[in-house]
Amino acid sequence: MNGVLALASIVMLVLLFLKVPVFISVLGGAAIYFVLNPGVNSIVFAQQAITGAESISLLAIPFFVCAGIMMNYTGVTARIMGFCEVLTGRMYGGLAQVNVLLSTLMGGLSGSNLADAAMEAKMLVPEMEKKGFSKEFSTVVTAASAMITPLIPPGISMILYGCIANVSIGDLFLSGIGVGGLLCITMMILVRFVSKARGYAPLRTTRVSGKEFGAALKPAILPLCLPIIIIGGIRLGLFTATEAGAVAIIYSMLLGLIYHRCAGTTSSAALRKRSAPPLRSC
Repeated sequence: MNGVLALASIVMLVLLFLKVPVFISVLGGAAIYFVLNPGVNSIVFAQQAITGAESISLLAIPFFVCAGIMMNYTGVTARIMGFCEVLTGRMYGGLAQVNVLLSTLMGGLSGSNLADAAMEAKMLVPEMEKKGFSKEFSTVVTAASAMITPLIPPGISMILYGCIANVSIGDLFLSGIGVGGLLCITMMILVRFVSKARGYAPLRTTRVSGKEFGAALKPAILPLCLPIIIIGGIRLGLFTATEAGAVAIIYSMLLGLIYHRCAGTTSSAALRKRSAPPLRSC
């Protein structure tokens, strides 16, 4: 028995080392165990594989990822990033602080740390290098802050753990807020000390006025309500975690339509203003 387990583990690790997809590597190791173990019927392997793939709760994962991607392409993420810049503008580290705070807020939109890291690597890392941050520091901050994303509901890792361990996903979402918030605060403190030692100046030196704060909060307040809707709906029994993923997609589509219409109205007004003939004095 121990030899079969060791061989199955070796096969799985070898397949992972050869860059075979993870699910195929895991299935390969499990198949080796069932084939070489005559005391267990091989049909159990097929039954367990099919049963795991048919879990309805796992549908929440592509739903939330799709919602996060739609928010990236509709410009919702850019509005949240602008709000983060206002909040952290006077802190040492500037865009590095924005990086950490944006990862925390993105946890409530997509729940995927890989999607968050890929988005910030394209949006923030080049800007951080232009501001004088080293490429190494920018990359490490992006990778480390992406660990906060799966802790903030709706985290994909919580959904997977809840499905495997048969634990309430709503309770996991609620418990992840405190852990993710604590990790965000400690990471921002660490970035502050490192940035001050390396001479990374804040984005601004003046205090943010109430008007500027309101202007930055206004376009970001609707996306920031999504975690509240998800957690509140699950805790109140209005929908399940899977249904919450569908709600997130519908909500992201509505935000995309709202912001697209606002952008179109603003650009049309600006075009009319530029093309309007000058008024003649009487």
